[in-house]
Amino acid sequence: MDLAGSSARAHRIDLDALLDRIATVSPVEAIDVMVDELAGMLRARSGCFLIADLSGRLISRFGGTDWNAARRLQEGARHALAERLPGTDYERVLRDQRVEVVAAPGGGSMVMVPVTDRGDAIGVLELELADAPDEQLIAGIVAAARTLAYVAVACRRHTDLFEWAQRTLPFTLAAEIQRRLLPTAFTCETGQFTVSGWLEPANAVGGDTFDYAIDRDTLHVSITDAVGHDVNAATLATILVASLRNGRRRGADLLDQAATANDALAAHSTVGQFVTGQLVRVDRATATATFVNAGHPFPLRLRDGRVEEIELDIDMPFGLEPGRSFRPQPVPLLPGDRILLITDGMYENDERVDLNALIERTAGLHSREVVHLLGDEVLRASGGELRDDATTVCIDWHGGPPGGRVDDLPSARSAASES
Repeated sequence: MDLAGSSARAHRIDLDALLDRIATVSPVEAIDVMVDELAGMLRARSGCFLIADLSGRLISRFGGTDWNAARRLQEGARHALAERLPGTDYERVLRDQRVEVVAAPGGGSMVMVPVTDRGDAIGVLELELADAPDEQLIAGIVAAARTLAYVAVACRRHTDLFEWAQRTLPFTLAAEIQRRLLPTAFTCETGQFTVSGWLEPANAVGGDTFDYAIDRDTLHVSITDAVGHDVNAATLATILVASLRNGRRRGADLLDQAATANDALAAHSTVGQFVTGQLVRVDRATATATFVNAGHPFPLRLRDGRVEEIELDIDMPFGLEPGRSFRPQPVPLLPGDRILLITDGMYENDERVDLNALIERTAGLHSREVVHLLGDEVLRASGGELRDDATTVCIDWHGGPPGGRVDDLPSARSAASES
């Protein structure tokens, strides 16, 4: 694959060579090697991969020329070098999923490209070039960034280095347990739907979780809120989420998943302990979302620019009564529907947040940005002192057949080319 830049027609990005090279190194070194090899192919002055912090408000310099995270960890650094994200070029790259080209401090151009896998914004690839790139070279860098996303997803399974770089504050034991209950990617985008989740943790972990999984015919989604705080709440959440996943993975239907999870929680908790939650099974062929509502706040639906509650019958929370059953509640979906599942922390932390108005104002944004903004608004309104976890899952239903495709590559246009 030969892609030439305007400044040096002999330059080319050989993705096969990059993959062959990183196959010879450990997962700890793979990002550094790939970014450095790419910078060498382009004769770039520098290259860097920046990874988004778990808070969503910082971005850390992780790998590439002079930014070896593994070396910093070995030297005793508490975390990778981090920068604030709001208001920066990096935020625009991640938010808009587009290339930014700006003037480099020493002359030449700084090219910033989103590193994204199926809508999950992992970070930014930054290269400093001697000259302005043309559209063909930008397209090559975009393809390399997409490959870098696949490499990051594959490598992080084998090392804690990525987690270390994304944690600019230490985790408590409860937060560590809660983190393990969340999906590895907070966003998944397909041609038929997009699902995104975000958890804004309280000062004392409140036991919130969300989860999703996709199979050929079905999208499974859950959101749960365990009573109490800290390790006790995290333990209840662990039992429930593990049971739901176990049922899902053995092929149980929605009601069986709910019933067995309820019984497991009742068997392994004390009297009075419970978890509220909603389970959702989206039939991708019939465009129908079937809900189980276990004592949880109603979901919200944005349709034709207006937000309304989806009023569901309310079953008792999980864990209060063993042997009980739950009611399935089907809700038809229309193309363009946005469904939001929330925990009560979105309401309890500050009454000044008008969720409905905010959801309506953000109708044109990607679901990934919507869940972030809702968390930001609740955190801002509470003065940064959340009394309870605040969690949101957003399901955008685009419609069409289950086999629809989506291209998560950003546009190969730069900010410079539009100015």
